[in-house]
Amino acid sequence: MDSATKTSLLQPSTVAPDSRPELADAAGTATATSDKKALETKTDRKPVRARQDDKFKIFSGTSNPALAKDICDFLGMPLGQCHHTQFSDGEIYVQIQENVRGADVFIVQPTSDPVAHNLIQLLLMIDALKRASARRITVVISYFGYARQDRKDKPRVPISSKLVADLLTTAGADRALIVDLHAPQIQGFFNIPVDHLFASPVLVDHFRKLNLPDLTVISPDAGGVERARFFAKKMNAALAIVDKRRTDMNVTEVMHVIGDVDGRSCLIIDDIVDTAGTLVKTVSALLEAGARQVYACASHPVLSGPAIERISQSALTELVVTNTIPLSEAARNEPKIKVLSIAGLIARAIQSIHEETSVSRLFT
Repeated sequence: MDSATKTSLLQPSTVAPDSRPELADAAGTATATSDKKALETKTDRKPVRARQDDKFKIFSGTSNPALAKDICDFLGMPLGQCHHTQFSDGEIYVQIQENVRGADVFIVQPTSDPVAHNLIQLLLMIDALKRASARRITVVISYFGYARQDRKDKPRVPISSKLVADLLTTAGADRALIVDLHAPQIQGFFNIPVDHLFASPVLVDHFRKLNLPDLTVISPDAGGVERARFFAKKMNAALAIVDKRRTDMNVTEVMHVIGDVDGRSCLIIDDIVDTAGTLVKTVSALLEAGARQVYACASHPVLSGPAIERISQSALTELVVTNTIPLSEAARNEPKIKVLSIAGLIARAIQSIHEETSVSRLFT
């Protein structure tokens, strides 16, 4: 195939920021302006220090480039140059556009919607870096897709999260940095080191400043009790549990509240808000049990299907999420949804991994 034919088959979707400097400056300015409006960043977290390390590089896929840029800004280093495009039939094409031989490389790419596209793109980036002789490749997955398919709960179904872990390892990832796994034991599916980050330090700090009276932390199901207990301990608050029965995929039926919420402020803690069905039913159950007001927070704002409409029409006071997943325009315009940035937390974890220091110190 000659070069002219090959060029015509390519349909650019995302181009590296500095592959066309004159466009990159304008795009970067627009992105920075929108990010400031969408995110509530922590002003007390200053950039660690400027970096001039040619063997330390961060690249981003197309899933959440704004988060990757914030991480690089925090660390005082440029985002690695990578070209992303697609062939006319939808095949993904990736090219790393700078030398990575012997480098410690980090790829920021949550596997959120479109899940299959973002996962394949991540795998291709890993393979490209491996073949370019990167010394170590760490995947920074702020949201790990397929995490809810972590067991055989029905006959003849896959354990999809295990398969995804195997794919990442086979592609050439040397370690993984993941934010708030749906189930912590998913770490055992990986045959490489996994650093499990929690968004709770950012969320706890936000709700401490709100100083909600008579606070009770709520776990929306039995599986989230450990997460809610940790949050309640940090907030010096009471703990309650909502007994939930799932009748079908993305369909739940709230049964009853276990614990005293009468006359109290309630804070629902979850890792994922998907269709928001569980969330709004939990809010209704808490208000029926006498709760004064109900807040909610979650690390991953998947917010698919009718989620935004349900949240808007519910009696929920506020839903606080992080920027592990970029929000849709409808979600950004919903006044009940507030976004906090965890770029600083991830940046410090990346720095600790690169410098071979403790990551757990971030949560002490």
